[in-house]
Amino acid sequence: MPHRHSIIGAAILLATLCVGASAQDTKKLPDDWDGLWGRGSPVGLWDPSKPPGLRQEAPLTPEYQAIYEQNIAKQRAGTFFDIKGICGPVGMPRVMILYEPIEVIIKPRTTYMLAESMSPLRRIYTDGRDFPKGEADALRNFNGYSIGKWSDTDNDGVYDTLEVETRYTQGPRLFDSTGIPLHQNNQTVVKEKLSLDKADRNILRNEITTIDHALTRPWTVSRFYRRVTNPIYEEYNCTEDNRWITIGDKLYLLDGEGYVMPIQKDQPPPDPKYLQKYFKQPTQ
Repeated sequence: MPHRHSIIGAAILLATLCVGASAQDTKKLPDDWDGLWGRGSPVGLWDPSKPPGLRQEAPLTPEYQAIYEQNIAKQRAGTFFDIKGICGPVGMPRVMILYEPIEVIIKPRTTYMLAESMSPLRRIYTDGRDFPKGEADALRNFNGYSIGKWSDTDNDGVYDTLEVETRYTQGPRLFDSTGIPLHQNNQTVVKEKLSLDKADRNILRNEITTIDHALTRPWTVSRFYRRVTNPIYEEYNCTEDNRWITIGDKLYLLDGEGYVMPIQKDQPPPDPKYLQKYFKQPTQ
């Protein structure tokens, strides 16, 4: 019997220590990250330290460098397709450009990022889980599946850095509005290292590393966001009169009477196969 009591006592002690550790970790969460953050880095390009276009020097493979150059040519001709132009989600990592402000909400098990531009939601799980195995297709979305880990780099008892890894994205996605492509296989991995600036607590820094088969090496850029001190929470949805439409891989325009119009000279009409399912004859 005494032996049994010692086992029970040890189990209770272990449970108490586990609860205490969990509570202590929760107390280490920062209390000055929550709130609305606006864009600090330029919006129109991915690497804010370099000029736009080819001068971004994106480390693309020859195949995807050619695609990028084609995208630039299409932009000049007015025929370039960007999913953002039809109110589509831009996905990771581009969403972290912050076209509009993003709200950060820190909870013990999850950190939420609520973007006002077309209202995408990022959940960053910080509860110690690993990426689910064999569920990639079911979990895929434009922002992917994110797992984060807090750390106290200066040992002052408060977490100051959040490292995040994101997988399971879907496309089509670009790095930015200049047309830098990501690989079509959607096997992108994005790693972020977020921390408040030590000299200015109103600046949130984000070191973003993208690993993708369109790149010859991981591509790291540094962006930053500014705290909105008097936040007004708004939605920035696309307007209801957006007339850009995509059929297959081609971009068209709806005129005032609802007709599908080409946007370039000699552009072919939409392939009928995309309309067949709407005009099937009823079975007898």
